Amino acid sequence: MPQEAFFRKSIKYIKGVGEARAKLLTKLGIVTVDDAINYFPRDYEDRTVLKRISEIVDGEECGVAASIISDIAESRPRRNLSLIKALATDGTSFLSITWFNQSYLKKSLEKNVEYIFFGKVKRSGMRFEMVNPVIEKLEDQGKITGRILPVYRLTKGLTHNNLRRIIENCLKLTSNRYVETLPNSIREEHKLCEISFSYEEIHFPQSFQHAEEARKRLVFEELLLLQLGLLKSKGSNTDQRGIKFETVDIKPLLSMLPFTPTSAQQRVFEEIRTDMESNRRMNRLVQGDVGSGKTIVAVTAIYFAAKNRYQSAFMVPTEILAEQHFNSVSPLLSELGISVRLLTGSTKKKEKDEIKELSQKGKLDVLIGTHAILEDDTNFSRLGLVVTDEQHRFGVRQRAKLSAKGENPDLLVMTATPIPRTLSLVLYGDLDVSVIDELPPNRKPIDTYAVHEGYRARVYNFIRKIVAEGRQAYIVCPLVEDSEEIEAESAEGLAERIRDNELAGLRVGLIHGKMKAAEKEKIMRSYVKGELNVLVSTTVIEVGVNVPNATLMVIENAERFGLSQLHQLRGRVGRGKHKSYCILINQSKSEISKQRMDIMTSTNDGFVISEKDLELRGPGDVFGVRQHGIPEMKIANLYMDLDILTDVQKTVKQIMDRDLLETDEYKPLKEKVEQLMAERFKEVSLN
Repeated sequence: MPQEAFFRKSIKYIKGVGEARAKLLTKLGIVTVDDAINYFPRDYEDRTVLKRISEIVDGEECGVAASIISDIAESRPRRNLSLIKALATDGTSFLSITWFNQSYLKKSLEKNVEYIFFGKVKRSGMRFEMVNPVIEKLEDQGKITGRILPVYRLTKGLTHNNLRRIIENCLKLTSNRYVETLPNSIREEHKLCEISFSYEEIHFPQSFQHAEEARKRLVFEELLLLQLGLLKSKGSNTDQRGIKFETVDIKPLLSMLPFTPTSAQQRVFEEIRTDMESNRRMNRLVQGDVGSGKTIVAVTAIYFAAKNRYQSAFMVPTEILAEQHFNSVSPLLSELGISVRLLTGSTKKKEKDEIKELSQKGKLDVLIGTHAILEDDTNFSRLGLVVTDEQHRFGVRQRAKLSAKGENPDLLVMTATPIPRTLSLVLYGDLDVSVIDELPPNRKPIDTYAVHEGYRARVYNFIRKIVAEGRQAYIVCPLVEDSEEIEAESAEGLAERIRDNELAGLRVGLIHGKMKAAEKEKIMRSYVKGELNVLVSTTVIEVGVNVPNATLMVIENAERFGLSQLHQLRGRVGRGKHKSYCILINQSKSEISKQRMDIMTSTNDGFVISEKDLELRGPGDVFGVRQHGIPEMKIANLYMDLDILTDVQKTVKQIMDRDLLETDEYKPLKEKVEQLMAERFKEVSLN
């Protein structure tokens, strides 16, 4: 069997697996042998620590080598509970041992035979006790005691012993089949160990130092492949020749604005202008916090294109958002002689045909719309600029399809998801990044309060108060329907309850992810028009809709949301001239939850929040990573591994500058990058 095919072999054929267990492993993402060896431990259990019984300390976890000196007694205090008890000694003191529901041990344990007992020790009266220790004969030591063992994330029905055995069997089978992807020169420069050593030692390390060395190499390789993959996809975008626009005086546009652009907006527009005036295709991401004024930056680019007699396409994920952009942009551009039309799924056929004809003949300057813009019969005469809003809602393929409607049009992507600056290069390797890191001076901060369940009556009274003043409120829940496992109030249950009780008499709407798109649009539209006082929702309102009259955001079970998500939700209010508030109902007493609430109540800055989010979350779990189509990290933690990331970025620069991927030494690395790109960068879409 060829090497590559061997790693793709189904896990069910590995010793100790079979059909039933293979189904459980699928829940962990383990389908092939390759998945198993790349399912890395989240922690380790050090079973190498052996102590004399006279030296052990209350509460510690350790192993003791001792012989059982008493009879092995079994009792059944109640139904479905059996206790096995024994007394052991190592000559220095005595240790009581108890096992729950392990009756088989009565037959297998022998008196006066030396065992290793490994477990947590606690003082019980005059002597120490171990409950449910791991046990192994001293002469067999080294299988489950006397070594460092991996601790994995599990799923119901799989034990650590099951998973360890399966992964160990996979490692035995693959031990001499690895292809070394990192060239010797890179490994020597960064002191990285070999691939086979890395896999053996990350799962079953001889020492913690070995585990650390293995991890360093695997993290380096994961980040290197990711960066090279992104840069190669960026290369195919930005190295293309694009349209070289003539310089344009934008004063007529700026003079019509009811405000002066912030210095951050001006700086970002200069970056866009430089791109548009060059003969290289623009491929730029504009990242700005909620309310930082990204739209006007896009309008300036559209104006620039129109004055060069080029058309622009502005694509957004939902019809309401498309309408809102159209209503704000159209009056401004129309006065400057630039024609703007709106194309969505709801546009009547006659009007649709008319718009498509105008676009094809070049009699239309700007087309704002949803996925309808991607339809095959929507054509442009001279498409020069593509703008997409809320980037993570659009796949790479969708962006490419829109770009293909012109001759290498410039691309501008907008996102309100603040990503830590440290990660911009990782997440947006295929785009140049501009950041609007300043809010307009009239944007009022949103007062944020974290409260517990006891404040609920006061929260509902506050909702009534702001509705009486003519404003509107959101209530967001984390779940769509009741789940026994998570005691969170579902949106449906909550909406029903408050309509009948706490908020009786108010017009309460409900919107959640399981509704059909048309139904969601209808309810959202009536909320935008002010026909509803309160909107109960799951996180489907996170993206973009502008309701200036909504001034209160209440988030139920706030502990169930990540920081960046809480910040995105909070950004739905505070969009008008009225003072806005956000109330986080937090039902958790955990330290991490307390930290999140403290951060939310102390700052409105999305970039500060995203840095903290990165700090508080695990690898691959950063808000925005999955949304931006980056493969989930298997081992790298983008916060902990910034030093390695810096080394990787230097290495990537050397490789690209010297075109090393085309050399024989780098051939295995190039093949691995191409494989990764084929598998993982196909499409990113969260719709």
